[in-house]
Amino acid sequence: MRKLIYGMNVSLDGYIAAPGDDIGWSVPSDELFQFWSDQLQATDLTLYGRKLWQTMSSYWPTGDQQPGATPAEIEFARRWRDMPKVVFSSTVDKVDWNTRLVTGDAVAEITRLKAEDGGPMDIGGATLAGAAMRAGLIDEYVLATAPVVVGGGTSFFTALDSWVNLNLVETRTLPGGVILTRYETRR
Repeated sequence: MRKLIYGMNVSLDGYIAAPGDDIGWSVPSDELFQFWSDQLQATDLTLYGRKLWQTMSSYWPTGDQQPGATPAEIEFARRWRDMPKVVFSSTVDKVDWNTRLVTGDAVAEITRLKAEDGGPMDIGGATLAGAAMRAGLIDEYVLATAPVVVGGGTSFFTALDSWVNLNLVETRTLPGGVILTRYETRR
């Protein structure tokens, strides 16, 4: 059975994007960027909701060819392109870069994918991760908490019918006052 990991940069007040989908506050330090790149390397499959897919696919397919791309950005772009991906959307009609599109029941498909043999899966996008969270499918949460309060926007967590009890696995302080925390779901 595969492990499902939900991780994002998050504001101190729990948002992954400020109002207007503004993520300008969440630009990672080199160390945090390397952490996310290493996470990608250790992942067998990435699951995206439509909005995050559109954000990622608008830059990373050619991120290694951009003027001034750092070695870490070049490495991430190559890893991203090679990574098998699944996009869940009823409005997107075409995906590229080693990606499969699912237009049906996301929770049923994620449940099926989790039951397969293989390495960890990452899930990204608040709506998609929220559905997986409500279904009890998330095994690990990774939060890179930035020292900023944005006051609203897109929440990292969704409304739940019951608590999710967690065990703290790791805490690390990164440059710029970012606190990285990893939690496993207590089952």
